Amino acid sequence: MTVASNVNQCLATIRSIEAQLSSLALTSLDEEAKRLFHETMMEIGEIKKDLQKRKTEIEWEEPQYKPN
Repeated sequence: MTVASNVNQCLATIRSIEAQLSSLALTSLDEEAKRLFHETMMEIGEIKKDLQKRKTEIEWEEPQYKPN
């Protein structure tokens, strides 16, 4: 498995975590918990953006992803 494949798996996991945090923020009855879930979801979103950028860089660097 290539590094890019591992990063893709990690991105899928992060997207799942982000969705779960969003769901928790929407369904929680405790206002403090809602706020914390939402803030954490936003932080995960920033991490996801950084990882997607890195994924693009990795795909460009790995020989099997370079254009012919």
